[in-house]
Amino acid sequence: MGAALTRYRVVANIVGAVLIVLVVVGMPLKYIWDNPVIVETIGPAHGFLYMVFLLAAFDLGRRAHWPLSRMVLVMLAGTVPFVSFYAERTVTRQARQPDPQPVAG
Repeated sequence: MGAALTRYRVVANIVGAVLIVLVVVGMPLKYIWDNPVIVETIGPAHGFLYMVFLLAAFDLGRRAHWPLSRMVLVMLAGTVPFVSFYAERTVTRQARQPDPQPVAG
């Protein structure tokens, strides 16, 4: 599961950073100053990277045996600026926790 977690972390951080640039810089440029160059350039790249993010999150969720609801929430975190970073840290922390050992009895 370590490689899946690493792939997820890398892609989640890239998608989060690109989304912030798109929303914080690109959208104001397009809708306030009528300059769509950043949205036209970064928008398609973000769409492609988001699909890669969905695959990485699905792969990690499958390997970690997440319920479908958690998998969907993690995937949706990539659509809200700054939330993807929080979700990535939360997922990483939980994935790195050791599994409780069963008590022999």
